[in-house]
Amino acid sequence: MKKITFLFLLFFNFNSFAQTQSEINEEAYNNYKKADKELNTVYQKILIEYKSDIEFIKNLKTAQKIWITFRDAEMLAKFPKREPGYYGSIQPTCWSNYL
Repeated sequence: MKKITFLFLLFFNFNSFAQTQSEINEEAYNNYKKADKELNTVYQKILIEYKSDIEFIKNLKTAQKIWITFRDAEMLAKFPKREPGYYGSIQPTCWSNYL
């Protein structure tokens, strides 16, 4: 009886966490947006806290622009532009996770 109960619970747990690829893609995108929002919040706090250090702020903004350019180029290196569907349905999840 214990084995049957264990197997039932094991089967129930696997089914309760099943997701469609669309749901996985959406979750990955939401995680990316949450992290991006947190990064921007920290960035804004730094700009406020160090506003009197003009040289630091100037250099930080320059570094951030360069980093964004690098990030975008790296994303295109990982996923060059191809015809729709080339990378499969997992591509949006991979894209969000790398971002």
